[in-house]
Amino acid sequence: MSDNTKYRTPLRSCLLLGSVLLAACSQSPQQGSSDAPLQPRIEPENWPMQASPIARSAAIERKVSALLSQMSTEQKVGQIIQADIASVTPQQVRQYYLGSVLNGGNSAPGRDNRVGAAAWLELADAFWQASTDTSDGRPYIPVFWGTDAVHGHSNVKGATIFPHNIGLGAMHEPQLLQAIGRATAVEMQVTGLDWTFAPTIAVARDDRWGRTYESYSEDPALVASYAPYILQGIQGMVGAEDFLRGEHMLATVKHFLGDGGTVAGKDQGDNISTEAQLRDIHALPYYAAIKAGARVVMASYNSWHGSKMHGFAPMLTDVLVKRMGFDGFVVGDWNGHGQVAGCTPTNCANALLAGLDMYMAPDSWQTLYANTLAQVRDGRISMARLDEAVSRVLRIKAEMGLFEQVRPSQRPLAGRYELLGNASHRALAREAARKSLVLLKNNQQLLPLRAGGRVLVAGDGADNIGKQSGGWTLSWQGSGNSNHDFPNGESIYAGIQHAVQAGGGSTELSENGRFSVKPDVAIVVFGEEPYAEFIGDRSHLAFDDNRALQILKQLKAQGIPTVSVFLSGRPLWVNPELNQSDAFVAAFLPGTEGGAVADVLFRAADGSVRYDFHGRLSFSWPDNAKGEPLNVGDANYNPLFAYGYGLSYRDNTVLATLHENAGISAAAMLNSSRYLYAGKAVTPWQLQLSDAGTITVVADAQQRSAAGAVTAIATDRLQQEDSVTLRFDKAATVRLGHADGIALDLARQSNGDMALELEYQVVSVAAGTKVELGMQCGDNCASMLDISSNLQAMQGKGWHSTRIALRCFSQANSNFDISRVTQPMVLRSDGGLVLQLANVRLAQNEGNATCGN
Repeated sequence: MSDNTKYRTPLRSCLLLGSVLLAACSQSPQQGSSDAPLQPRIEPENWPMQASPIARSAAIERKVSALLSQMSTEQKVGQIIQADIASVTPQQVRQYYLGSVLNGGNSAPGRDNRVGAAAWLELADAFWQASTDTSDGRPYIPVFWGTDAVHGHSNVKGATIFPHNIGLGAMHEPQLLQAIGRATAVEMQVTGLDWTFAPTIAVARDDRWGRTYESYSEDPALVASYAPYILQGIQGMVGAEDFLRGEHMLATVKHFLGDGGTVAGKDQGDNISTEAQLRDIHALPYYAAIKAGARVVMASYNSWHGSKMHGFAPMLTDVLVKRMGFDGFVVGDWNGHGQVAGCTPTNCANALLAGLDMYMAPDSWQTLYANTLAQVRDGRISMARLDEAVSRVLRIKAEMGLFEQVRPSQRPLAGRYELLGNASHRALAREAARKSLVLLKNNQQLLPLRAGGRVLVAGDGADNIGKQSGGWTLSWQGSGNSNHDFPNGESIYAGIQHAVQAGGGSTELSENGRFSVKPDVAIVVFGEEPYAEFIGDRSHLAFDDNRALQILKQLKAQGIPTVSVFLSGRPLWVNPELNQSDAFVAAFLPGTEGGAVADVLFRAADGSVRYDFHGRLSFSWPDNAKGEPLNVGDANYNPLFAYGYGLSYRDNTVLATLHENAGISAAAMLNSSRYLYAGKAVTPWQLQLSDAGTITVVADAQQRSAAGAVTAIATDRLQQEDSVTLRFDKAATVRLGHADGIALDLARQSNGDMALELEYQVVSVAAGTKVELGMQCGDNCASMLDISSNLQAMQGKGWHSTRIALRCFSQANSNFDISRVTQPMVLRSDGGLVLQLANVRLAQNEGNATCGN
């Protein structure tokens, strides 16, 4: 690669936060580097001292003391436990004196992720009224409701969905975050909610992490500069009359501490950085956030040198409270306390003793309540520590004005559904999306495009608002969404269509890239499927969906200029796609305002440039797919595109042809969540046909098993050969296996309520045909489920997506070992079946997974 394809921008040398000078220096030691000795002890005196910016109010302290004196032990324990709305009723909130509820990524009123906004407000009222019923003489303590509004009020249909944090970081414009936070707070209050589990201020240092897109940058100084603005937008300014009140509400900074620096980017994994690196990289944004008024910190799932943060007093108490000046309360993550040594989700005094103030116990809350109450009564948890935790929660409720507040539906913004996705919020989201786009390639200055030409728009991301929005959108994983679920959104294609038609041109939408009239230019929109948390963890950074690459090659062969718009939650190795594109835009996850892409790609009708590219990378772009951490300031820093890189229209830079050596083996790609994609086994998996004791690997467009009992035929669905038809003439088995017998450990995914998803069409199935679907865990180890009646019912009804919960396989066979799956899909039939199969993957169970018949 020539030198002009590498760009470097030095890390800021330092960041000044008030009177505390924190190092974030340009040659900071690389995380996990061998030249820095590990320091497995936290020494609090090594951490800068900072005072709380919020003086305690004498009136609020009297209020808290008075409430404590009136509360029974049962009532105190209830205040420090948070239950999920899918597992608790309003009556139980009253019965157990619970201080908080939440809706997890897949919890919604009526268990409907796409229910209307009115249902949210109605349920908020029900919880509020239950908690404030003092007819039995209990003190008046309202409940509050927390939600993951991580890029807008993203759990609610019709809300404005802003770009994910990785895109906002590429703006390098922290001031815009204040307006985004304010808009999010307003839309949340329309539905009666008053607390968001945002912002994430993690510093992602390994892009294999499934939560990379929740981080603004790999640069701790940039993240630290963003934290105050988003907090002030949500909560208001410290000292102002409307701090935490009026159109403002309660925020949460998360996850404390070191979640972005785990080994190999494993979510909930172990951070083995030195204490200095933990302080100077991962803690830097927390100093800024606390100074800006952070009142809630969420403990992280990760550990530091084996010590889980949920039970790690040196950080939760000695550093966070005593050194950083944090004077709010610490909430846990989803059953995170259960990962502390000696704990379970239903029994964990150690977390409370370490400094956790509120357990997030979504489905474990009832037994946890009983056990915690017993531990207080027998002295394992002191009353002093319980009172301290309860006081912290009550103090924030008082600061929010909850004790004087009316029920949610009677508040000024409540029920004003016209504010959801309103014009000003959408304009703000469009501006943010526009400024987040990063131009990586623009050979021969193809961009900006003339709006008056013929434009082909291709790729599976072109007309897909769900895909452009990513995870944490209506559902936890962001899956299962259609454009109809976004009444206030616009797809990238729709935005392009409006711009081109306004300029007198024409567009053609074709997902597979085929066209009726040869276009002047083609825009191909593609990228990662939505994901969230550990489901997004990767073992490598290769973009392994080659459908867009094939489209780009076909267009290039026909002499059609191509613009790639890449949707992703992290930088990925896409050298082949870059080589086949004349221009390449990293769009990250822009949210519901797809028209922002057209704003930048096209000239105005008069030929002028409407908007130039503003975005610059806040994450280094890799030159190989290995995924080894590569961050600005590291020794031997040698990315493809450096931190801070991004072209503007004034640049006449030619990107030379890039190498296409990913640098990883097939075995290194094993941990993908996709097994069959577009009808083909995802490397290193093989589609195997088995009969007569012989295995035949599918290698051709038409492949028969050894004895001819089953045939696999490459078949068109949406584009050329993007599915496979399996024709069972006699008894046979079709498997997704691995040549080396390498096994997958799916125990974590099984506990996370994941499912095996098949996208299929039953072409024909004979009456009485037996069909089984299962998994195999080595020789003589399998679990099979009868799906015969399911397939009979789906015959001739087109394409369907079916999920089988992973736990079903363990339940069906107690000897099945979900921790060593060698064949993630096994399909058996005794003949008389023709099944067309497109995709097999792990997917989130949204409550509709089955166990076969």
